[in-house]
Amino acid sequence: MREIDTDVCVVGGGPAGLVLALLMLRSGLGVVVLERARAHQREFRGEILQPGALALLDALGVLTGVRARGARELDRFRFLDGDRVLLEADYRLLPPPYDHLLTVPRPHLLDELLAHCRQSPRFRYLPGRRAGGLLRREGRIAGVVADGPSGRCAVRARVVVGADGRFSRIRRLAGIGAGRTAPRGQDVLWCSLRTEAAAPPPPEVRVVRTPGGPVLLHGSWPDRIQLGWTLPHGHGRALTASGLERVTERLVRAVPEYGGLIRDQLSAPDDLTVVDVFSARAERWVADGLVLIGDAAHTHSLIGAQGVNLAVQDAVVLHPVLTDALAAEDTGAARLAAFERRRGPDIAAVMRRQSLHSRVMHAHGAYATRVRPRLARVLRHTPLYRRALQRVAYGNPSIRITDDRACGWA
Repeated sequence: MREIDTDVCVVGGGPAGLVLALLMLRSGLGVVVLERARAHQREFRGEILQPGALALLDALGVLTGVRARGARELDRFRFLDGDRVLLEADYRLLPPPYDHLLTVPRPHLLDELLAHCRQSPRFRYLPGRRAGGLLRREGRIAGVVADGPSGRCAVRARVVVGADGRFSRIRRLAGIGAGRTAPRGQDVLWCSLRTEAAAPPPPEVRVVRTPGGPVLLHGSWPDRIQLGWTLPHGHGRALTASGLERVTERLVRAVPEYGGLIRDQLSAPDDLTVVDVFSARAERWVADGLVLIGDAAHTHSLIGAQGVNLAVQDAVVLHPVLTDALAAEDTGAARLAAFERRRGPDIAAVMRRQSLHSRVMHAHGAYATRVRPRLARVLRHTPLYRRALQRVAYGNPSIRITDDRACGWA
């Protein structure tokens, strides 16, 4: 079995894992990233970057390269009931240059981050590797055993970071539970449609109220529309089992302006994906020698497009905690818990907002459809509206990169 020694072993090569890897490398530390996928070619759905993530990626020096690979700007969120705007978040009211959302194919972001990481001789990226176990020494986690195409390897590390998503294997291997924070989740029936030159996608994110449930849609690079139909938990697979034709016709009724594209392009069951969407929070984010970040620590719904934003911010906040712990040669849970103390309140605030927005999306009656939109139009011209928009767009504004050692918590 091949053995590798490093300072930090990151399991999961998504936005959280690679941003953290880049920051640690710039602090002069060795990093190994284990990634289960062999390439970044599979389809991803979370591809919207909030202004908070744009600012941090720009400070890292990767945003220009991400844009050059291909991206599309979106200027607002709108929640619609027919022709009526029930709620709106207009990002054009934010100060430039981060006065928009950016929809980026996930491979573009990951490839750019990888290209920057690979500039360091202390970086090793091992794709196609699945974590099979944790190494332990004197009661603490001290590395990862991983299986891959060339056999098993052992990565010995001073600290392990679980950045391997909402179904985190590292979290399970460490014996850390992660219950859902809501009793029931939702299914999102997802598809991607090619647009026509005569009908380009709108430069915004729309959530359209329909009798069957809200439908989210937005344009993505270079010529596609992402469409997600929100259904009660368990209904997605039941609906797809009823036959593609029935699903297609219900989608056409929900968003008739794209009926032609739906009928033309949804020709096989594989053209639709059912996504189990839920919120959850790990019972703890650290153990001796281990930290969980991103979806491994806290999983969120699709509401408000917060996933990548939170992942990038997690990495920035964790970085100084890790560098200080490694410098002190103390990666015990007590010291690493500073990460959860600093980041936990922000995550709780996002979960509260998503819960509120979910209730608004599913609310009916005169207040929800007539009174609330009028109040929202009035509030748009007040400082309260801009403060609320700033919270959604940036989260905690004090999270920023100040230098290569990245204080991360100004």
